[in-house]
Amino acid sequence: MKPREFDFVQAETADEALAELAEAGDEAKVIAGGQSLVAMMNLRLLEPRVLVDITRIEPFSYIRAENGFIEIGATTTQAELQAWDGLSEHSPLLEAAIPYLGHFQTRNRGTVCGSLAHADPSSELPLCLATLGGEVVLRSARGERTMSADDFQTGMLSTARRADELVAAARYPARQDGVGYAFREVARRRGDFAIVSLAATVSGDTIRVGVGGVADRPTVRQWGALDGDALDDALNEFAWDLGGYDDIHATAKYRRRLVRRLGRRVIEEATACRN
Repeated sequence: MKPREFDFVQAETADEALAELAEAGDEAKVIAGGQSLVAMMNLRLLEPRVLVDITRIEPFSYIRAENGFIEIGATTTQAELQAWDGLSEHSPLLEAAIPYLGHFQTRNRGTVCGSLAHADPSSELPLCLATLGGEVVLRSARGERTMSADDFQTGMLSTARRADELVAAARYPARQDGVGYAFREVARRRGDFAIVSLAATVSGDTIRVGVGGVADRPTVRQWGALDGDALDDALNEFAWDLGGYDDIHATAKYRRRLVRRLGRRVIEEATACRN
């Protein structure tokens, strides 16, 4: 199929892009990488009247570590983040997760902020943002606001972004001393949508685990220090709370089993790599 007819605006500045969004409202979509948006338009699952391209807006392309965060601009691609010299030092969790994110061809075009805006419940970048307790910066012609990851993604392919706003930046908390990080995922093939993905952070007295691909958005659970049967019981309760579902890729029972088994594995790996 082909998309319905639409107007295309190549924005040269942030003000121009925000003005277009303010005028078109719900009938506009922002495009940077387009790896999900274009496919949905071709299937006519989305039918925007106006497409606002922000790829030429230079100030939106950056990665910087400051104030305890890694801040990533709206047009920064996933491949640029993966190749960033500071990734291993500042975010071992993102370093572990990005290789699971599609394929290198799509990472060359797909953007970090675009993945967050798309809000696929099986996507790795929203899961990492939720597990780390990160933030999203939203901009419109009216101003700027910051939302926590938990408040931003509201459901499957659904966020709290207003129609005239764009995701201007993502802020991932940087690595902290004494905290271990780990990521694991199961998919039918490497780069496919995750059946279940898990991220974990472990400090001296806190275990934090995020699960993607099971509920309608990334779900995070935090516990105190647990081991042995107590940890198994906590993961079992978490798996049942998530519920899961049956589809052509896996059963709900299998998804719950992955939460239990992979959950223990990522916790053990995160515990072992505390620095």
